[in-house]
Amino acid sequence: MKSVILFASGNGSNAENICKYFEHHNDIEIVALFCNNPEAKVIDKMKPFGIPVYVFSKKEFLDEQNFLPLINSYKPTLIVLAGFLLLVPKYLIKSFPNKIINIHPALLPHYGGKGMYGHHVHDAVLKAEEKKHGITIHYVNENFDEGEIIFQKNFDVEKNDDHESIAKKIAELEMKNFPEVIEQLLNKQV
Repeated sequence: MKSVILFASGNGSNAENICKYFEHHNDIEIVALFCNNPEAKVIDKMKPFGIPVYVFSKKEFLDEQNFLPLINSYKPTLIVLAGFLLLVPKYLIKSFPNKIINIHPALLPHYGGKGMYGHHVHDAVLKAEEKKHGITIHYVNENFDEGEIIFQKNFDVEKNDDHESIAKKIAELEMKNFPEVIEQLLNKQV
């Protein structure tokens, strides 16, 4: 059985979708969710799946001596950032090379980096009058949104698109593609 740990900071729509996708999977199991926001809606969204949730502070996250053994106790095949807003510490990246992935609501390398999430990305895309917009799934390195790209999917930005319509199109791409890409990555791994 391949084990996946999720990290999330907010609403948890991607995390919930991933859990639904793998709920009855024969070879892949979501084993835990780690969250840095005690007010995040994702915490309650894990209850129907019976997935343990760990809420932690930034200080705890940076404490390699205590945090790494907790992660290792789940023996993750893959760590998935699903709307997680903190920069992943170097010790975690070093411990899980090419085994931490993230989804970003833009076509990287454009509109990435610190502070570029959710509506901030859509604001920038609309302001720049981009013709294409989409999602990127990438490996995580020590910098925000700079890891090797695994998958991208785009759509045309229409003249009448606004924040709401763009957010809806991004969500549709995330819901369809993120679990499938996770499954494909895990099926490649031994």
